[in-house]
Amino acid sequence: MTTIERTRADVTVDLDFYDPTIAAPVDRFNDLVADLAAINPVVYSTAHGGHWIVLGYEEITQVLRDPATYSSYPNNLVTNEAFGKFIPIELDPPEHTAYRRALAPLFTPKRMSELREMVRETVNELIDGFAKKGEAEFVAEFAHELPARVFLALMDWPVEDAPLFTEATDIVLFGKPGGTEEESLQARAMAGFQMFGYFQKIIEDRRANPGQDVTSTIVHTEVALPDGKRLLTDEELNRMCFLLLVAGLHTVQGSLAWAVKHLVENPEQRKLIIDDPGEVLPTAVEEILRIDSAIIAGRSTTREVQLGGMTIPEGDQLVVVLGAANRDGRQFEDPTRLDVLRKHNRHLAFGGGPHQCLGMHLARIEMNIALEELLRRIPDFDLVAEDPPTYHSSQVRGCARMPIRFTPES
Repeated sequence: MTTIERTRADVTVDLDFYDPTIAAPVDRFNDLVADLAAINPVVYSTAHGGHWIVLGYEEITQVLRDPATYSSYPNNLVTNEAFGKFIPIELDPPEHTAYRRALAPLFTPKRMSELREMVRETVNELIDGFAKKGEAEFVAEFAHELPARVFLALMDWPVEDAPLFTEATDIVLFGKPGGTEEESLQARAMAGFQMFGYFQKIIEDRRANPGQDVTSTIVHTEVALPDGKRLLTDEELNRMCFLLLVAGLHTVQGSLAWAVKHLVENPEQRKLIIDDPGEVLPTAVEEILRIDSAIIAGRSTTREVQLGGMTIPEGDQLVVVLGAANRDGRQFEDPTRLDVLRKHNRHLAFGGGPHQCLGMHLARIEMNIALEELLRRIPDFDLVAEDPPTYHSSQVRGCARMPIRFTPES
């Protein structure tokens, strides 16, 4: 398809992805994004000092695969430079490559598959907590707890510290509830430094008492960096731990909540999974990941570039809306329809290029096992009409609260 050359003024919109009003109802976000994509695959927003919004599948793929032109720093429109760069997501090759090579062996499909039994035990333990009640607040009792517990087990951190992670990461991602932009920036800084203090204690402990966990391995692995092969510094380890924490919790939490929403709204699709989970569940998980994707990733241009018919100057900021790419009608047939049998589903929920999500294998395992057990044990779950879900907006979209009802397990 040929894109008509336009000026920036022709595609300028007023949209802020941190605006809480775009999150509810959840379809409002997708409708807004679809309206933008109808203007052009690349538009310009006046929010946060001005930035480009990349919406098309082809254009987003181009950005993700070209780190030389599209730097991954800053990754967030709302950021605090006192934190420094989060490792490795805000680094570009070749520096990024060194950190990635150190982390990649810890998140291979084989290594993640070894966690299957632990994930299944955790899933069923959580369902045990509400299955006989006939109702639950799905996020607090399941969707948040599952990735939190799996992450803590993977890193070998105390499970009783989970509430600390919940509060701190929520503030860093979403700011102070009801606060001004300045108040939110201050709250983000305080929460971030609180977490860095926690990580520092963990790092010092694993230096002195190494184990077989991911944390110990990262602390004791030498990395071939541009300044030579060496162990990572405390600062580098702190930033890496924070990224792993945020990436491991909120993305899976959102995807589990969206799974419930879409399966409630599409009972015939839910029945297909229940009738043949072994065959249908793997494609169903990919379809759920496609139809509502959590991440809106940030980039900045290192040179003037042409993208989606627009001329983008050097040094401009961009965000790539992975959910928009996954609903691009040029790539997916009937893109707004949930189809749990969809084949050749080349979605971008986990990004692409050198920054493709390290934890995607674990996320898929968590999603598959969680839905398998939920549909086996409480297959008739429904949303509560008088108490609808609460969704949130930012560059990590998701669900904060989702009451559900179902037939109690006998």
